[in-house]
Amino acid sequence: MQRKSPRLAILISLVSLLLCSSASAQHTLGAGSSLSVEDHARPFLVSPNATFSCGFLEAGNNAFSFSVWYTDAANKTAVWTANPDAAVNGRGSRISFRRDGGLALSGANGTTVWESKTSGSGLSISLLDSGNLVISDLSSRRTLWQSFDWPTDTLVPSQQLTKDTTLVARYFYLYYDNDNVLRLRYDSPNMSSIYWPNPDYGVFPNGRTLYNSSRIAVLDDTGVFLSSDNLRVVASDLGRPGVKRRLTIDPDGNLRIYSLDSSTGGWTVTWAAMAQACSAHGLCGRNAICVYQPSLRCLCVPGHETVDRHDWRQGCRPMYSVPNCSQAAPPEQRFKFVEVPHTDFYGYDVGYNASSDTFEHCKKLCLEMCSCAAFSYRPFEGRGVCYLKGFLYNGYTSPNFNGNIYLKVPIGFDASAQSVSARSSEGLTCNPDGPEIVQGTPDTFRASRNNAKWSYLFAFAGVLGVLDIIFIGTSWWFLSSKQSIPSSLEAGYRMVTGQFRRFTYRELKDATGNFKEELGRGGSGVVYRGVLDKGKVVAVKKLTNVAGGDEEFWAEMTLIGRINHINLVRIWGFCSQGKHKLLVYEYVENESLDRHLFDTDRTTLPWRERYRIALGTARGLAYLHHECLEWVVHCDVKPENILLTREFDAKIADFGLAKLSKRDSAAGDSMPLSHMRGTTGYMAPEWALNVPINAKVDVYSYGVVLLEMVMGCRVCDQTTAGGERLEMSQIAQALRQVVATGNVVPLVDGRLQGQFNPRQALEMVRISLSCMEDRTNRPTMDDVAKALTACDDEDEHPAYSLLLTIFPKFVANNLISTSRSSHLSSHSISHPRPAAVVVHDHYTRQQRKLDAMDPSLKFLLDEFNRRFDDHDAKWEQRFTDLNCDRSAHDVIVDCRFAELAQPSTVIDQRLADLELVWVNQKVDVTRRLSDLKVVRIQQISDERDEWVAELEVAAADINAWIPELEGVVDDLKLEGN
Repeated sequence: MQRKSPRLAILISLVSLLLCSSASAQHTLGAGSSLSVEDHARPFLVSPNATFSCGFLEAGNNAFSFSVWYTDAANKTAVWTANPDAAVNGRGSRISFRRDGGLALSGANGTTVWESKTSGSGLSISLLDSGNLVISDLSSRRTLWQSFDWPTDTLVPSQQLTKDTTLVARYFYLYYDNDNVLRLRYDSPNMSSIYWPNPDYGVFPNGRTLYNSSRIAVLDDTGVFLSSDNLRVVASDLGRPGVKRRLTIDPDGNLRIYSLDSSTGGWTVTWAAMAQACSAHGLCGRNAICVYQPSLRCLCVPGHETVDRHDWRQGCRPMYSVPNCSQAAPPEQRFKFVEVPHTDFYGYDVGYNASSDTFEHCKKLCLEMCSCAAFSYRPFEGRGVCYLKGFLYNGYTSPNFNGNIYLKVPIGFDASAQSVSARSSEGLTCNPDGPEIVQGTPDTFRASRNNAKWSYLFAFAGVLGVLDIIFIGTSWWFLSSKQSIPSSLEAGYRMVTGQFRRFTYRELKDATGNFKEELGRGGSGVVYRGVLDKGKVVAVKKLTNVAGGDEEFWAEMTLIGRINHINLVRIWGFCSQGKHKLLVYEYVENESLDRHLFDTDRTTLPWRERYRIALGTARGLAYLHHECLEWVVHCDVKPENILLTREFDAKIADFGLAKLSKRDSAAGDSMPLSHMRGTTGYMAPEWALNVPINAKVDVYSYGVVLLEMVMGCRVCDQTTAGGERLEMSQIAQALRQVVATGNVVPLVDGRLQGQFNPRQALEMVRISLSCMEDRTNRPTMDDVAKALTACDDEDEHPAYSLLLTIFPKFVANNLISTSRSSHLSSHSISHPRPAAVVVHDHYTRQQRKLDAMDPSLKFLLDEFNRRFDDHDAKWEQRFTDLNCDRSAHDVIVDCRFAELAQPSTVIDQRLADLELVWVNQKVDVTRRLSDLKVVRIQQISDERDEWVAELEVAAADINAWIPELEGVVDDLKLEGN
């Protein structure tokens, strides 16, 4: 037995090694691998350093999702999920890496719920140490798909958030907008609004910048979250080594950084975007209030009940029938108001009154306005601030808020009795499965505070006695003296109190010199230049023919007053005295676009400015259509309504024709209008078809304006040879034939003398034609802005630039002449010829010249064209290489631009962008190291298998030698004896 013990030890060691090898989790799998949901306790893949695992996670009762999570986390919080909105059944579901190279998640009935949409032979799937799930080609080591490109609600260190990716948690989105700013937005079927960074401030007051277009954000290993818009936040455990972190947008809409406690496996919040959870929009739905008692809860406003106790985003509905506004009885006999103290609702204002307004006047305005559901009133600097509310969304209550909301209810409705009855019938029950929502009355709001206050006073008086009285008196005096200072909870009033005010008619009459200097006229009024007391130059618009009394005036004033975008004209105030209705706008120095585009006596508008104006206008309209608190349709987009600043930045003006498209109206994304609006030549065809109007009418008008910026003339003035005006559809059809040739040089304004970017010109013409399609085929303004942004900062084609430098006369005679002739024809005769006819005639003349050309000259021209084509490919490759080199330094160049624009933040901006570049480089190095590690581990595994085989051969040899050795030993023993 003793002789066999070495063999037994070797055998046990080999078996143990093989068992351990087969039992260890794999980080790379080949085609044909799969995992059943019944085996959800076993991970599908584990990263090489065991930081991350992926497999099935429980998403509910008998519901599972395919996810990636931190292995050491106790609750297995997912950092990526393939099917966040479509959980699969707990029986029969399977994740499979198919032999065709696709990763697919199938349900119990075999239906594919999610797939990676990859295909090919020789593919493998790996889970890297970074948490990135990757499908790659083993032969070329090329990545075909990765989970980092499809994030759900979480970023892990080294994972980038870009312009093409978005974090989503149900109705909450973290994304980059068209202004290159990282924002949080709530977007549900009922409402949409941006709530972070603070919407009451502009981009720069929030510490952000517009000038870096790289649009990249990343969380690094030290706990720093960096964004290209100058955002830099740090976790409270900054720099602590070995800490595992994640950045998550939670179901409550807050963005937080979590750090993993290695001892307990639990997550700790180390940074949050909003210190107060009620700052997020959409938490409690319509007619509901977000409060802290002591944790976050939702309350229905008096006279309302919950729609769904398990989903507080459904909000509350009234417990009474709303009276018809057309009733003959005066509003004082039909409505009354119920006070809800220390409460406000953000947005959806239908009117604003400031300065000397009294509470009674504010109450009277809400009574007389049918669309007013409530009004907010608060004292401010000895005066009153009044807001009329059309809808009650984003409500919150805080003891520090110095204002109240007053609900308009039927005069015969007893809000207190109805609420008490509803609450008593529910009983004192707890609901562990859903959020608790109770109904509130004025007494409810007051009683909870009064009870807490008296309990606190009695307890404290018993301990401190007289000292308590002194403290209360001092505190009361301090708070009374400071009540005019707005607190951080008074969001929605800071912007208005600092920039928006009410003027008297006398003030504006004096400021404009009795309306002496006229700047322009529009369909809704005349604009005059004015100078306020402090020397501030403004534009005063005197409204005429305000239909329906004050309604249209209030709508326009409220609309412009509550939006804020760099490409939209700001409103500083208003005047409403009797028949006088005036608006006070910011003054824009360079007048409107039409005067620079169509006036031949002015300096030609350069191409770069035209492109910037087109992009700025697109971004402004995209903001109105997609990012505004309420959807806004301009209805009159034309060059006269595009104003230019001193730096030739575009600002959209004249919202007199704009209307709000209510999201809860029956029309959905359209709105009914009583009569046609807009300007002939820029109006979409649906205006004449008696169909509902939506934002696509602005898209059509923008397409016409964009084409005019390229051509430098009024497109709608094109006529036939016989003097008949051409329809826009005919012009568009002719232009499509020109675009099909790929050469739009003849269409470009001849006054530019060839100084333009041909690629941008071609893209702008294509976009304009797509905007003039049937409205179902038109793009959105958001798509247009993205398409224009994609071709921003492109240099002219190098071959074209070389030709312009070496052969300027050839270019002028053969390329620019067509454009110049087109321009002259459109400005020198009363009925200009259409551009397509000019182009066709020019091509005919050029062909005739070529046919009549001397053969030797024609040979030289053909030889030149051949050599030019040979060099064109080389220049294209060189141009691509230069673009790649330029892209590598994009962040640094953009950073330098931001430094020049903001001298006060040069150092911080420079450091932030350099740190971002360093992080990006670190990410690349980390990924390369991970790939090398995967290869090395595979090599080690192969070597280990070879070593095991050699050991087995050696063991067999040893076993064969043992009998011989035993025989030798026996012989030696015999000889010894």
